[in-house]
Amino acid sequence: MTLNTQVQADHHAPPITRILAEFAVNHPSRGWGAAVDHEAHRTFANWVGCALGAARHETVESALSAVMLLDPSPQSCVIGRSERVDMASAALINGISSHTFDFDDTHLKTIIHPAGPVASATYALADFYKLSRRQVLDAMTLGIEVSCRVGNCIYPDHYDRGWHITGSTGMLGAAAACARLLGLNVDQTQMALGIAASQPVGVREQFGTMTKPFHPGAAAKAGLMSALLASRGFTASQRALEAPRGLIQTYSDKSDWREITEGLGERWEAGLNTYKPFACGIVAHPSIDGCAQLRRDRGFVGSEIERVTLRVHPLVLELMGKKTPRIGLEGKFSVFHAAAVGLLFGKAGIREFSDEIVQNPEVIALRDRVAAISDPSMREESADVTVELKSGVSHHVFVRHAVGSLEVPMSDDQLRQKFIDQAGPVLGLEAAEREWEGLITPCAAA
Repeated sequence: MTLNTQVQADHHAPPITRILAEFAVNHPSRGWGAAVDHEAHRTFANWVGCALGAARHETVESALSAVMLLDPSPQSCVIGRSERVDMASAALINGISSHTFDFDDTHLKTIIHPAGPVASATYALADFYKLSRRQVLDAMTLGIEVSCRVGNCIYPDHYDRGWHITGSTGMLGAAAACARLLGLNVDQTQMALGIAASQPVGVREQFGTMTKPFHPGAAAKAGLMSALLASRGFTASQRALEAPRGLIQTYSDKSDWREITEGLGERWEAGLNTYKPFACGIVAHPSIDGCAQLRRDRGFVGSEIERVTLRVHPLVLELMGKKTPRIGLEGKFSVFHAAAVGLLFGKAGIREFSDEIVQNPEVIALRDRVAAISDPSMREESADVTVELKSGVSHHVFVRHAVGSLEVPMSDDQLRQKFIDQAGPVLGLEAAEREWEGLITPCAAA
């Protein structure tokens, strides 16, 4: 197909920008089933826990110190800290902290981490305007739907080009959610989406650095600012998403409009959210799960291991192929380190991806004995793990779906424990328990 033919054909794209604006404005409060609403509560609670857990991390300290140079107005809170900053900066910092440990939620169809941009923006705006938790949950759910449906429309081509899809769709979800909270009409919300469409953020080259968590933070800030600009009459193209030279067709050769329009308001991507039991890239989770299972079931220790062989989908090595990570943030993108800590500790939480553990001689020694084989016949959500002991005995496990997937979801109790583990050191255990109960308890329709 020639370029001219492609452009001509794409002039017939549906009015996606308008459709999403109408959806964000007109869909009723709690206009989804009880299961989706419960998932919304879990999503928000998990986001709060992740933001609390990283509130004192050097990534957040650096970002906040830079923001404070601007002498921001104390409009909204920074989660887990005493400082208050302007709304846009609060969205930025909370988005950064919620993604710093790579422990946040994941929409597995697109590998989008939807709450980071959307919840960070809505929370900052709601804090300033003193809006209810129900209003926040409604706006967040609608915003996540916008992000994930646009993600479905362009994935995997957009992601394969090197975009970090959480940031490059998150500003749209954040804009839709903030427009909802501000009570904008359809025309204004269409403008908010149009303004946001000129602010995609994030490339995958940044994985393993502080700039990766900057992506959801910057998307949150961009979405919030887009809604504020639209509320004051700032304009954008009415076809900013779907036009031949609009956002979607500019950065993806795939534009499956049906992924956005079909079942909108009836079938909920927001209800398909998942939560991480391991604090690293999602594609390494099957390998970690398999290693932890073998350690638990077979009872060997690290010094007995001669060799570890992982057979994984090629995307695992593309995303998690750092053979010799030097710091904790790099360890989150090393399937070799992930397998080693799974075998040594039986878990892979925040501590297992710290600088201390990444640089631990015992971990390094085992990591160097891990081999990963790229196998196109493997599915992304699976891993084949073989551990050979120095005694000559081999142990094997095939993980079809890791814990934390849609097929093996984290229970409410598992999610609660994850929340307590992160929030407890910041709030204290009793306060963390109370916070969890407040977040997970259903709230009525607005």
